[in-house]
Amino acid sequence: MFRATLLILSLSLPGALWAQDRDASLADIRQELTLLNIEVQRLKTELSTTGAGQVSVAGDTLQRINTIESELQRLTSKTEELEFRINRVVEDGTNRIGDLEFRLVELEGGDVSKLGETPALGGSAPSGTVAAPAPAPTPAAPSDGGSQLAIGEETDFRRASEALANGDFQGAANQFATFRQTYPGGPLEPEALLGQGQALEATGDIKEAARAYLDSYSGYPQSKVADVALFKLGETLGKLGKTKEACLTLAEVELRFPNSAQIAAAQQAMAGLSCQ
Repeated sequence: MFRATLLILSLSLPGALWAQDRDASLADIRQELTLLNIEVQRLKTELSTTGAGQVSVAGDTLQRINTIESELQRLTSKTEELEFRINRVVEDGTNRIGDLEFRLVELEGGDVSKLGETPALGGSAPSGTVAAPAPAPTPAAPSDGGSQLAIGEETDFRRASEALANGDFQGAANQFATFRQTYPGGPLEPEALLGQGQALEATGDIKEAARAYLDSYSGYPQSKVADVALFKLGETLGKLGKTKEACLTLAEVELRFPNSAQIAAAQQAMAGLSCQ
C-alpha cells in the first residue's frame, strides 16, 4: 500500500521520478545497446549467402581468364568495402560499449578508475585505435570510513550545508543542486537531496521540496537520513493539501524506523492533520 502511494506521489509531483536522472541514463544505455545489436544483425545478414550468386565462365581460354579476373576484382572490391564497414562498426561499437561500461559503473557507484581497455566488439581488434574510457578523478579518503569521496566533494557539501545553517536558503538550494550535478550518485547524495529539500522548503517552494524529500527516501531507503527524508516528505505533503498521502507517509516513519528520533514529530504532525 505504501509503495503504491509513493508511486502516486511520484506521478503527482511534476517530474518527480524515482532516481530520475539515473533512470533516464539507463534508458539511454538500453537504447544504445539495442541499436548496436541491430547493426550487428545487419552485418550478419550481409555476410550470409542467398544461394543466388553464380558465375558463368564460357568461351575460349582467354575469355574465361578475363571473366575470372573481372569477377575476382569485383569480389575483392566488395570484400574491401565490407571489411572497411565492419572495422568501422567494430571501432564505433567498441567505443560506445566502453562508454556504456563507464556510465554503468558510474551510475552503480563503482570505481571507474579500475576499468581496463574495452575488448573489441566481436572478439577481434579493428584496424583503427579504440579509445579507452576517460579516467575518473582520484578519490579522496572518506570522512566516515564509508564510500570514498571525490576530491572536493566533502568541502562542497560542507559549504552548501553552512549556507543552509546561516539562513541563505536560496543560495543553499542552488549549491546543493550544483553539488548533485557535480557528484551524481555519490555517497552524500541522500544528504544533499535532504538539504536541498530543506532549503527549498524554507524559500516557500513546497512542491519542489517534497520532490527532493521523495527522491532522497525512495532512491536511498537505507541511508542514515532516510527517516528524516520520510518524515519531511509526509510533512510537506500535508502542507500541499494531500492529507491522505501525508498521513500514510507519516505513519510509515515509526513502522520502518522504530528507533527513529523523528517518530514523535511524525505523530505530532499526524495529530495536526487529524489522521485516523
